[in-house]
Amino acid sequence: MAAPPIARTLDLPPRGVKAVLKLLADGNTVPFIARYRKEATGGLDEVAIGRVRTEADRRKVLDERRATILSAIEGQGKLTAHLRAQLEDAAEKSTLEDLYLPFKQKRQTRATKAHALGLEPLARQILAQHRTGDPVREARRFVGAKVANADAALAGARDIVAEHIAEQAGVRARARSLCRQHGRIASAPKRGVKVDELGVFRDYAEHAEPLHRIPSHRYLAMCRGEDQGKLRVYLDIDRERLARAMAPQVNYQRHSPFGPQLKEALIDSVKRIIAPALERELRAGLRERTEDQATHVFAQNLEDLLLAAPFGQRAVVAIDPGFRSGCKLVALDPTGALKAHTTLHPHTRGKQERETEQLLLFVDRHRPDAVAIGSGTAGRETETWVRDALSGRPNTPIVVLVSEAGASVYSASAIARAEFPDLDLTVRGAISIGRRLQDPLAELVKIDPAALGVGQYQHDLRATRLEAALDDTVSRCVNRVGVELNTASAPLLERVAGIGPALAKRIVAQRQASGPFQSRAALQAVKGLGDRTFEQCAGFVRVRGGAHPLDASAVHPERYAVVERMAQALNTSVAELMGDEVRIKQLQASDWPEVGALTMADIQAELRRPGRDPRADFEAPQFRDDLHSIEDLSRGMQLQAVVTNVAAFGAFVDLGVHCDGLIHISKLARRRVHDPREVVRVGEVVNVEVLEVDVARKRISLVRIEDS
Repeated sequence: MAAPPIARTLDLPPRGVKAVLKLLADGNTVPFIARYRKEATGGLDEVAIGRVRTEADRRKVLDERRATILSAIEGQGKLTAHLRAQLEDAAEKSTLEDLYLPFKQKRQTRATKAHALGLEPLARQILAQHRTGDPVREARRFVGAKVANADAALAGARDIVAEHIAEQAGVRARARSLCRQHGRIASAPKRGVKVDELGVFRDYAEHAEPLHRIPSHRYLAMCRGEDQGKLRVYLDIDRERLARAMAPQVNYQRHSPFGPQLKEALIDSVKRIIAPALERELRAGLRERTEDQATHVFAQNLEDLLLAAPFGQRAVVAIDPGFRSGCKLVALDPTGALKAHTTLHPHTRGKQERETEQLLLFVDRHRPDAVAIGSGTAGRETETWVRDALSGRPNTPIVVLVSEAGASVYSASAIARAEFPDLDLTVRGAISIGRRLQDPLAELVKIDPAALGVGQYQHDLRATRLEAALDDTVSRCVNRVGVELNTASAPLLERVAGIGPALAKRIVAQRQASGPFQSRAALQAVKGLGDRTFEQCAGFVRVRGGAHPLDASAVHPERYAVVERMAQALNTSVAELMGDEVRIKQLQASDWPEVGALTMADIQAELRRPGRDPRADFEAPQFRDDLHSIEDLSRGMQLQAVVTNVAAFGAFVDLGVHCDGLIHISKLARRRVHDPREVVRVGEVVNVEVLEVDVARKRISLVRIEDS
C-alpha cells in the first residue's frame, strides 16, 4: 500500500499542508509562515508546521533510498513489474529493506557455501513440501567428494531454506509484528558483574517490560547501563513459539515427508537469522522513539524556561554567592548594562557587620528594584543575609533567588569574553544572573541549552538531533516574543526568522556605528539584508518610538498600508487607533477581504496592545527563611517550591535547600496523570508536602498540594 498523503498521516487539513509545503519550498521560515501566512495554512501553528517539514524530510530520504534500491535491482536485471510496484508502494524503510534483502550482495554464509555445493535443488524440494518422496533418498543423490553423506546434504539444504525464509518480506513483516506485540525488553547483569556492583542500575538486575509499552526514561537508563558495561539488554521472546506462529507463512505441511526438514529450517532461520536481525532493528527503532520522547521533553522544558515571566526593564543588583571567594555584586541598569561591581565576604567570620554596611551602600547608590541571587553554593545563606540587611528599610527591593544553571558556562564563553573582556569569570556570572531575572529569554539564548539543567538523559541522546530540536525551540520562543531591535544582543538577533549569526553581528555593528535604528525599514540599509530577509524578519523585531507607530508592534510592514486605510475609514490616525477599543471593534474582516479573518484578528489584538509581551507577569517565589539544607526538612512539612525540570516520571522542584525534590508522577494530582506537563511546567510555583527525606542519598520525595 502506498504511503498516505502527509495530511492524512499527520491528521492535518490537506489544504493547509499543501500550502505549508509550497511556502517551505519557496524558502519561507517556520515562524514567518505560522504568524504571517495564516490564511494560506488555515492557522497551523509552528509545531504543526514543524511536523509537516519533518515528515516531508523523512519521505524525501525514503524516496532517495527507494531510487537507490530500484536502480540496484534493475542493474541486476531482476526488477519485475510486480517488484517495482511493491517497492514504489512501500511506505516504511523497513518494508523497502525487506524487499531489497534477497538482492543484496552477501558476504559468505552457510547458505552460500551450500549453494556452491550444488544443494539448491534439494532445498527447493524441502520448500515444495511434496506429499510423497523420501528426503534421505533424495539427499543421497548429492553425496560426493564435497558432501560426505545424506545428513550433510540435508543440513546444507536446510541452510539454504533458512536463508530463503529469512529473506521473504512477508515472513519478516509477520515476525516483526509478533515481536512488537509479544516481545519484551529485558535486562540482567552482564556476565561477570555481580548485583551489588550495579550501583544506580540495581533496579534493572532482573527487569522486563513489553516492547510497545516501556517508558523512554527506563529504556534509556537500561541502555546507559549497557553502555557502561553493567547490564545486558536484550529482546525477550520465545523464538520457538515465534517459529510455530510463522509456519503457515512458509507453507509448512505437517504430513509431508519433507515437513520435518522445513520445520527444522524454519526454527533455525528464526533463531539464527530473523530474531537477531529483528532484535537489532526493533531496538534501534525503540531507541529512536525513546530519544524522540526525551528530546520532546527537553524541548518543552526549555520552552517553559525561556518563556518564564520577565522582571522587565528595571534596575537590578545581582549577586553570584560564594563562601571562600566571596559574593560578586553587580549593578545593572534597566537595559542590563553593567554600572558597577564589587566583592563582599558576608560569610567570613568577623566581617559580617562591615560587609552588611557595604551592601547597603551599594544598594542605596544604585537603587535597584530587585536583588537577584544565584541559587547555587551559598545561595540560601546569601539570600538570608540580604533579606536581614534590607529588612525594615523604606523602598526595599524584592529579593529573588535565581537559578544559576549555565551561568558558569556563559561566563567562560566567547560571547561573555566579547561582552566583558576585562572582567573576571565570576563577575560575568553575576551579570548573567541579573540579566536572566530581567529577561530570561534574552539572556538564556547565549547559553548552550544542555547546560540549563532541564533535560532528561540528554547525554545519552544523539547530539545532532537534540541540537536541531533545541535550536528550533529557541528560535520559536524568540520569534513568539519578538526582540527590541535597538537593545537586542547579536545572539538574540540571530534567532530571529531569516537572520543568522553573520547578519546579526552586522546589525549590531551598524547600530553601534550609526546609532539606534529609527524604523524597521532602516534595517534594509544593513549590508546583506535584502528584501527576502526583511520580509522574514521584520515582523519579529520591535522599534519603540519608531518612525511608524506599528514599528513597535507585531503587525508586519506588508500590512501597514491596509491598517492606514482602516484608520482613514474610521476618521483617525494609526497612532490614535492603537488602544482605542471602541474603534477597533468597528473593524470587520468582511470589510477587508484582502486581509482575511485570521490576520484581522491578529491585527486587532496588536492594535489593542501593541508590542504586547505574551509571557506571564512576574511572580517571585517565597522560600521559607528557616530552611537552608536538606537536614532542615521533615516529613509532613508544607512548602512552596519552583519546578526546575519535568521528566516523564515526574517533576523536580527547588525547595531552597540546595537539593531538588521529586514529585513522582503518581503524586502530582489526585487524578491519574499520563504526562507530568498536564499539571506542572518548568518555572511554575507549586505547593508541596514532604513525604520522605533520605539525607544520606540526598533524596526528597514530595506530593503536590492541589488548589482546592
